[in-house]
Amino acid sequence: MARSFFLLYSLSRRRVSDSLRSLFFIPTALALTTSLFILFYISSTSNLFTSHLHHRNSRLHFLQNLNGVSLKTHANQPQSSLDFDSPVPNLGPPADHGGAAKPSPKSNGRGVEDENVFHDRDIFKEDYIKMNTTFKIFVYPHQRSDPFANVLLPVDFEPEGNYASESFFKKSLNNSHFITKDPSIADLFFLPFSIARLRHDPRVGIDGIQDFIKEYVFNISHKYPYWNRTGGADHFYVSCHSIGRVAINKADEVKRNAIQVVCSSSYFQSAYVPHKDASLPQIWPRIEDDPPNIRSSKRKKLAFFAGSINSPVREKLVKEWQNNTEIYVHSGRLNTSYEASLLDSKFCFHVKGYAVNTARIGDALYHGCVPVIIANHYDLPFADILNWKSFSIIIATLDIPSLQRILNGISNDEYARLQSNVLDVRKHFRWHGVPVDYDAFYMVMYELWLRRSSIRVPLS
Repeated sequence: MARSFFLLYSLSRRRVSDSLRSLFFIPTALALTTSLFILFYISSTSNLFTSHLHHRNSRLHFLQNLNGVSLKTHANQPQSSLDFDSPVPNLGPPADHGGAAKPSPKSNGRGVEDENVFHDRDIFKEDYIKMNTTFKIFVYPHQRSDPFANVLLPVDFEPEGNYASESFFKKSLNNSHFITKDPSIADLFFLPFSIARLRHDPRVGIDGIQDFIKEYVFNISHKYPYWNRTGGADHFYVSCHSIGRVAINKADEVKRNAIQVVCSSSYFQSAYVPHKDASLPQIWPRIEDDPPNIRSSKRKKLAFFAGSINSPVREKLVKEWQNNTEIYVHSGRLNTSYEASLLDSKFCFHVKGYAVNTARIGDALYHGCVPVIIANHYDLPFADILNWKSFSIIIATLDIPSLQRILNGISNDEYARLQSNVLDVRKHFRWHGVPVDYDAFYMVMYELWLRRSSIRVPLS
């Protein structure tokens, strides 16, 4: 009896021991299998990446050997000024740096190389050619006799004011080679309503914008088949006024599926989805003026800001620095020239107001002043293309008390690189009556081109 009990006890212990071994063996085996799979995946993708680089370099070599290649596919399309042999970014005409030699590339202490203002210059240039030759947009047609022609058609005058970017884009697109009358070959479909003009239309006004857009989408989805194929995923609209953040609240498919090209590009807002949507730069129009080139040695002020105190962030900035002798912070209207202050300052603050966007980044770049961006959650314009750390300083709101220390800690050589990059990159932040290669219009078009293949599931 005792022996039988002992045998049963031994067998039960062995089973428990085997169970425990299995308990530890199974996760260990899974972990080893997963590790081997990851190593295989890395090895495979590394080979693919090398192959992709070889293909891209072959493509670039082929393009280099094309004689007299022209991007003109339409009378309104400008000749490209691509230079495939240039070792540094040189898109479009070279910037005039006032005769000063551009500093050699060097780490700026923030983990980037200041010389390269592009994430990948070669890919951008190759894609830019493809975009110019293949990208097509269908605009929903409207007539001058339409009751809301003022909202749906491009303006017939030179856009002006703080929200001119919306009208500039629409007018430039309408006159460009990207437009097609054949929707069957269109990559994207443009919803041409202007939120800024709806806001000022007494028949609609602020309170009626949401209903107008909801009804507009309903009408085109019943008159044309294109919206319903994707739930609006291949459609886009453009808005620069901050009211655009709520204008589509009654049109869920627009919010969730359509590409929103907006100035108020804050990823803190649920209505804005980075990578689906795109940031439109808010730029004060300066059509005919040539941008000034004042070097850092002639700029006497460390930093400058002027504007309304319409946010807690600006209140904090003014409270901290309004009496400082190096950082010039002004609330309200200036008694001196705004432009002169920008030209006299090394750094110019872009500070979040009612929304993350203002025209101050464009103002700073135009006047050769290095932007200091204090706007948490701002999805910066052209961030898919440009390396913002190479020509601006991005500072969290919490670091406002440390501004003087941070800016004074930037060496003369590092500042010279930043400003030199500002002079290079500012061509991308300008509108023209007739678009010029690599200007704001073409950069926005490139952002749209990157999103042309996005697929989103329609709402049930």
